[in-house]
Amino acid sequence: MHNDEQKGDAMNDHTAAVGPYRAIFFDLDGTLLPLDVDEFMRDYFAALGAYVARFGVSPEAFMAGMKAGIKNMAAHDDGRPNDEAFWEGYFAHIDADACDWGDELARFYDCEFGLLGANVVPNPAAARAIETLAAKGYPLVLATMPMFPERAVRWRLEWAGIDPARFARITHFENSSSVKPKPAYFAESIAAAGLSGTDVLMVGNNTVEDLAACALGADAFLVTDHLLDPTGGFDAFSVRSGTMEEFAAWVEKLPVCANPASNIGMGLVDAAACERVIAESRNAVPVADGKRAKFAIDGIEG
Repeated sequence: MHNDEQKGDAMNDHTAAVGPYRAIFFDLDGTLLPLDVDEFMRDYFAALGAYVARFGVSPEAFMAGMKAGIKNMAAHDDGRPNDEAFWEGYFAHIDADACDWGDELARFYDCEFGLLGANVVPNPAAARAIETLAAKGYPLVLATMPMFPERAVRWRLEWAGIDPARFARITHFENSSSVKPKPAYFAESIAAAGLSGTDVLMVGNNTVEDLAACALGADAFLVTDHLLDPTGGFDAFSVRSGTMEEFAAWVEKLPVCANPASNIGMGLVDAAACERVIAESRNAVPVADGKRAKFAIDGIEG
């Protein structure tokens, strides 16, 4: 968290002094994009399962492969990109030669995946907040759970009515080697921006997955429209919090970014740079052990 004089007793006072931030990180699902994650995942699995069935993949094999792939992404700690960990688990249950998986899944994500957002109703306050911050010179990072291909993430930004080009970095399963709430996940993007954790504001709706960034020294704004508190009993007054509409009003009061991060990398991040970020944070705040990321998605637990 940032200095007490910046936050003090006004944790939910959206006019309190803040910063200075050099970059602002955003969660996507439930924060910028208003949707029920479990319902979306059920629709997603149904659509993808129907697509791969044309290549002779049974529903049972498909779900077994998806579960294994997702669990691999959550559990691996070997520096590989998440997509490699996913495919290792997936192909333990699916015939790797059933089709040209790269080409076929690219087609799925280019076309059919986009249809899943047909009924999403965006919150205009989210786009307004993004445009306000961009106009004030704040570099933006989309710190979304990196278990999807990049195209799928960009689709979801479009469903939210937000231009993906506003983000200097978007995390996805090709450019990330860790997942929330592991400190290493956030360290990758902090290192990609050439920053320390204390330079960052994290905006999210999950008290575990998103606020884990605070263990690296980041400040936080907890968006409450679709609040998720997996452990229960989180003290909302321990961080700034409010609806997305309140957040959009709050950023109107932020000053112009005086020292923005530059040359933020979009690709994989060197492990040594991530370790630097984590080591720096240990001098300020204890870093939680996030090696065993906990999640539950449509019956898939990890």
